[in-house]
Amino acid sequence: MPMITTRDGTQLYVKDWAPSGGQASGTVIMMHGWPLTADTWDDFAMVAANAGYRAISYDRRGFGRSDQPWQGYDYDTLADDLADVIEATGAENITLMGFSMGGGEVARYMSRHGGKGVTKAALVASVVPYMLQTADNPNGVPQSTFDEMTKGMTDDRAHFFKSFFKTFYGVGMFKGSVSDEVLDWSFQQTMMAGLKPTLACAKAFATTDFRPDLASFTVPTLVIHGTSDQTVPIETSGRAAAAAIPGAKLIEYDGGPHGLFASHKERLTQDLMAFLKG
Repeated sequence: MPMITTRDGTQLYVKDWAPSGGQASGTVIMMHGWPLTADTWDDFAMVAANAGYRAISYDRRGFGRSDQPWQGYDYDTLADDLADVIEATGAENITLMGFSMGGGEVARYMSRHGGKGVTKAALVASVVPYMLQTADNPNGVPQSTFDEMTKGMTDDRAHFFKSFFKTFYGVGMFKGSVSDEVLDWSFQQTMMAGLKPTLACAKAFATTDFRPDLASFTVPTLVIHGTSDQTVPIETSGRAAAAAIPGAKLIEYDGGPHGLFASHKERLTQDLMAFLKG
């Protein structure tokens, strides 16, 4: 089932990797970050499937191999898309994992859909609970930063992202961050997306306040974040989310950048698998 159709008719590209023979130990559904695709979860999904879990990931609407409609880039619709993926695949005993922007889909699904079918949740370098700097969110990112990003993307999107990914992966921050080929791979994924969804999703993750959604996290929750994340700063995101979600466990990667799935692949895989099995 490479494609599923959402309630508004949008086609989403879905990867559904399950162990051959026997019953899966559970299902892990993974939401990717902006402006990438489900492929960024492949390394972890391989390990999870080989360990007996059903591993499902999908390209968010507007990105990768999914449709690029004009509308639907708000988090209510994106959470509905997740609900439609769950229904179409018949997934049960679900651990939701959201990286960066994908953490918002986890949070909104938990509140909007009552966390139906979910037994655990993980937020990795997530934008939850609120990115934008406001009077009641002083540690947030200033609006001027997002305005500069928008201008960069509209002026010369390709040039903007070539520079963006160096910060994303912490290139130059510590030895051996990621290879040049990972930077090229990320750029290739990014340029598959439409300009409209790229801009609209940037606005969504920058301005959506997930603080009211956090009370809906009534399952074991793991929060992982790099302390040197310059894309989604840990103070306004990882630490704030872990403090507000009852019983959440926070793991900080000292000196870690934003793109932990590549920069800290082995450690992230170990931590997520331990959470799955725990």
